[in-house]
Amino acid sequence: MLMQQLVLATHNLNKLREIKALLQGLPLEVLSLRDLTDSPLPVEEDEATLAGNALKKAAAAAAVAGKKAIVMADDSGLEVEALCGQPGVHSARFAGPGAGDAANNRLLLEKLRGIPPERRGARFRCAIALLFPDGDTCLIEESCSGRIAESPRGGSGFGYDPLFIYEPSGLTFAEMGEEAKNRVSHRGKALRRARRLLERRLNQQP
Repeated sequence: MLMQQLVLATHNLNKLREIKALLQGLPLEVLSLRDLTDSPLPVEEDEATLAGNALKKAAAAAAVAGKKAIVMADDSGLEVEALCGQPGVHSARFAGPGAGDAANNRLLLEKLRGIPPERRGARFRCAIALLFPDGDTCLIEESCSGRIAESPRGGSGFGYDPLFIYEPSGLTFAEMGEEAKNRVSHRGKALRRARRLLERRLNQQP
């Protein structure tokens, strides 16, 4: 079977590594936008939903990737019950445009100061958009429930991983390690569905 090019609509190396691991073994040459251009996507993530942002990013990436590549884009967000679902679609820029993970985590902890554990419920959500060379578009959405820790824990992962406790384990995503996290996370579940879809599509190729 010929290798098909899959372009990920991201410059995030952590996300690239995570996605590559979950797609390993498929006849795909997995590239990120870093491999194609030095410029970030000219996309303002201003949609009201994660799905809307994922579809918007995928369409912009397709213009860079060319007509023969499959394009994958995802948008993920953390919804905290005590904050009425914030930061949600604004998760990556919660502390302002260009804010890093540490600043976003600090702001989240500040907003939850004094909130007891039973009111710190949260949910990670992920939307993945796949655009195929024949024009087909597929959207996959998944989630993972947990709660927010009172301080960062663990040294792996990225984003809000040091604060998100996956309750069946009692560990934060950053304490679980990448392999264990990928088995239960929002993105891991969405990518396994995406993998099955990609397998079916690739098997249909001549």
